[in-house]
Amino acid sequence: MLTEIIKSRLAERSLRIVKNKENCGFSLIELLVVAVIISILASIAIPVVEVSVKREKELQFRRALRTIREAIDEYQKFAVEKKIEMDEDTYHLPKSLKDLLEGIEYTDKKSNKKLVRKFLRRIPIDPITNTVEWGLRSYQDKPDVRKWGGENVWDVYTTSERKALDETYYKDW
Repeated sequence: MLTEIIKSRLAERSLRIVKNKENCGFSLIELLVVAVIISILASIAIPVVEVSVKREKELQFRRALRTIREAIDEYQKFAVEKKIEMDEDTYHLPKSLKDLLEGIEYTDKKSNKKLVRKFLRRIPIDPITNTVEWGLRSYQDKPDVRKWGGENVWDVYTTSERKALDETYYKDW
């Protein structure tokens, strides 16, 4: 009698397990709801990622501008301090970005040795255009002119026509 009761309960339990296995899984509506929720989250996340990527490029752009501009300032300061023979019409500024890479050859006053002072290891990449081609401005150029006069390098800018996050043009930075 006891064994028959145990056998019947085991049979009932196995039937319940089989019935539950038939009902497991997701319905089509549940899958569609999940797909809609994921697509809404993705549509929110994509613009946020785009803005963060643009912001990072702007930071790299500011660093590159600062690096070149500091090198130009150091070149001018060095040229004025060392009183290197330079044309007066250059205003002690480099004639090209290449001069910042190659440096200035000068004679050390203490040891009378010929030395070279370099100001850049490499020309930074413009992250807006992904090139090392920068727009150049000389001291003699008018502020609104975008064509380099060629006399010297007083400032650099990007050649891109795109706008920044703050709606200003990168070329005006």
